[in-house]
Amino acid sequence: MPGTNLTREEAQQRADLLSVDSYEIDLDLSGAQEGGTFRSVTTVRFDVAESGAESFIDLVAPAVREVTLNGDALDPAEVFKESRIALPGLLEGRNILRVVADCAYTNTGEGLHRFVDPVDEQAYLYTQFEVPDARRVFANFEQPDLKATFRFTVTAPEGWTVISNSPTPEPKDNVWAFAPTPRISTYITALIVGPYHSVHSVYEKDGQSVPLGIYCRPSLAEHLDADAIFEVTRQGFDWFQEKFDYAYPFEKYDQLFVPEFNAGAMENAGAVTIRDQYVFRSKVTDAAYEVRAETILHELAHMWFGDLVTMEWWNDLWLNESFATFTSIACQASAPGSRWPHAWTTFANSMKTWAYRQDQLPSTHPIMAEIRDLDDVLVNFDGITYAKGASVLKQLVAYVGEDEFFRGVQAYFKRHAFGNTRLSDLLGALEETSGRDLKTWSKAWLETAGINVLRPELETGADGVITSFAVRQEAPALPVGAKGEPTLRPHRIAIGFYDLDDAGKLVRVKRVELDVDGELTAVPELTGVRRPAVILLNDDDLSYAKARMDEESLAVVTEHLGDFAESLPRALSWASAWDMTRDGELATRDYLSLVLSGIGKESDIGVVQSLHRQAKLAIDLYADPAARETLLTRWTEATLAHLRAAEAGSDHQLAWARAFAATARTPEQLDLLEALLDGSRTVEGLAVDTELRWAFVERLAAVGRYDEAEIAAEYERDRTAAGERHAATARAARPTAEAKAEAWASVVESDKLPNAVQEAVIIGFVQTDQRELLAPYIDRYFDSVKSAWDSRSHEMAQQIAVGLYPSVQVSEETLRKTDAWLTATEPTPALRRLISESRAGVERALKAQRADAASA
Repeated sequence: MPGTNLTREEAQQRADLLSVDSYEIDLDLSGAQEGGTFRSVTTVRFDVAESGAESFIDLVAPAVREVTLNGDALDPAEVFKESRIALPGLLEGRNILRVVADCAYTNTGEGLHRFVDPVDEQAYLYTQFEVPDARRVFANFEQPDLKATFRFTVTAPEGWTVISNSPTPEPKDNVWAFAPTPRISTYITALIVGPYHSVHSVYEKDGQSVPLGIYCRPSLAEHLDADAIFEVTRQGFDWFQEKFDYAYPFEKYDQLFVPEFNAGAMENAGAVTIRDQYVFRSKVTDAAYEVRAETILHELAHMWFGDLVTMEWWNDLWLNESFATFTSIACQASAPGSRWPHAWTTFANSMKTWAYRQDQLPSTHPIMAEIRDLDDVLVNFDGITYAKGASVLKQLVAYVGEDEFFRGVQAYFKRHAFGNTRLSDLLGALEETSGRDLKTWSKAWLETAGINVLRPELETGADGVITSFAVRQEAPALPVGAKGEPTLRPHRIAIGFYDLDDAGKLVRVKRVELDVDGELTAVPELTGVRRPAVILLNDDDLSYAKARMDEESLAVVTEHLGDFAESLPRALSWASAWDMTRDGELATRDYLSLVLSGIGKESDIGVVQSLHRQAKLAIDLYADPAARETLLTRWTEATLAHLRAAEAGSDHQLAWARAFAATARTPEQLDLLEALLDGSRTVEGLAVDTELRWAFVERLAAVGRYDEAEIAAEYERDRTAAGERHAATARAARPTAEAKAEAWASVVESDKLPNAVQEAVIIGFVQTDQRELLAPYIDRYFDSVKSAWDSRSHEMAQQIAVGLYPSVQVSEETLRKTDAWLTATEPTPALRRLISESRAGVERALKAQRADAASA
């Protein structure tokens, strides 16, 4: 039997055999406050192509009570095995199946998640079904191309609210009977149940009226900035409906901020669930609001890309995620009234660096990935599927033209509404509207793996005038273990010329846009032009490639990176410097010098916070170990200086406070953290509110200043779910063998922790300045990771496999032990991928450390 897996071949065979008409799902959640199991009754009507055929329906449940197929009772003990109910002797034409089961609430964020709020001690439920977890709540054919209508009837405790894909009905005797949905896939159905707080509004335009709702737990209601969320939502409705020329396809649009959510959000049709950390309890920088807005717009875009038109199988997951990512950023950047017109700067500095990292791992894959089964797709929600795909789409827009691109999208929606598609369906629509043959482009960009490098090659005369200019393209070898061959691709890029003006700002003085293809592309229009101070390839970030500078440009940028007048070229330069550091082309100490020389001039707070994370990561993992403490001291002193110099009450002040707290190390620095906590010292304008307090407490715990008494006292100040997670992180961060043993046992030797608390413990357990203390856990990790993978749900097992891998132990010994484990254990492909990715991180860090040591 397959366990809980499903292969693509099995899905194709099932889709060839049957089509699904409707589901009626009756759930008794009246005992949700107590937990345990709940009664699930599913009636499915489906058509079969041939008489006497056999198939199966999916279900993950502790017990199946009844199975009735076309009026005949089947013995559950005979037909229910692992995650499947066998369906023998099917009739040609209409079949009716009824399944009665006891299904289980979870605390893993999969299926029907149950959470009890420590503030009001009430239970809150929500479903999370992507990829294959609707089967944890009701029997169904769990694959995206078997769409159907869904009618939910839910019995809930008195006083609770039930939200689903269809508009919320008036309950009768605590029973909520929803109208059927349109034809959608199983994974975007949803139920959110509990005493949730709500705020309602409506989107109205040109006679259209769509009810809007925002929900959260009552304990977060005082922090819910509903007006700001509605504002972003309305901007998205305006922009998407104009660009897609297709009205919002569902009857209402609810956004539900739910607890202990594993991802950022989920695009359930008309009932989007979002992690409730986006209801900000304390002051955050504008970058956090920008990320939240992108998440809101990403999920709204999914109502068309993914929900209205859905990929046939998970190899085309990019049709959902890449398009939702691209259009959400494009909306932020160009929607009238948007607060974030520089959204492409954020994309270049954060999401694209994620893509570049992913594309240089042994697990790199084409955007259109090979997905053999559910295990494959579960680990494929990665930087290639989201960020590389979005970047390639940005280039496609430049290649075919924005108007032509969106006309193709409009035709695609009209042609395939409420249906399923493949890559060829979208490309066909785009070819029709653009007049371009996209087959070669698709093969190069969507069906191959890896990243290209672009370098300028130029000669100048004695007078500084360019006599020849070309762009050289390289296709580096793919990482060891990766499938495929290096590929040279067609790139649509811009080349920007920048000079210093009288005010000392680097401003663009010339721009050329062109197609680059093959190893060397001449750019004759730049011949005869005076050489500028900086030549920037891939200006405006049109393509997906690692762009390098010539020596003269790099020298100017090293001195003047913070002086670019616009945010995007600064972000591209910062990203290039970070990539060079990761590749061992720029020493960590030189990268730190670059950051410290330019970050004070960086106005974009999102870029500043990215640089904070990257500088610390570089010092922790990429620096010569002999120099690490010196670099950390230099960085920490700089963070404190910037904190003191920042404008009172500004986003930059808050960001620098957090950066300082992350590495405070001297007695004087730690004394300052304690004094800020007890109020005996202040920094003008800095509000040491709940979340910032926890940042200070976690650092003081990690260095041994705070122990259980202080952590417990802080939790008493903040007896909330977030406070519980922070306290768990602080306890696990303590630098004692006892604290580490306790944390390890709670995660690895027990399966009682809910997903969010387990994640918090892992975050606290792994401290980069506790390498010696953590060294004994290298062998313990390899002794236990396969057992954890085999016995836990996917989300919980992945947290352990990735989070507890000894990434901070950058040594040849770690590589040897990883290789020995991979050889001896023969893990599943999904687990092998995750461990191999972590191993690659250690290998890269070793290379960067050698480069940093050599630069000394």
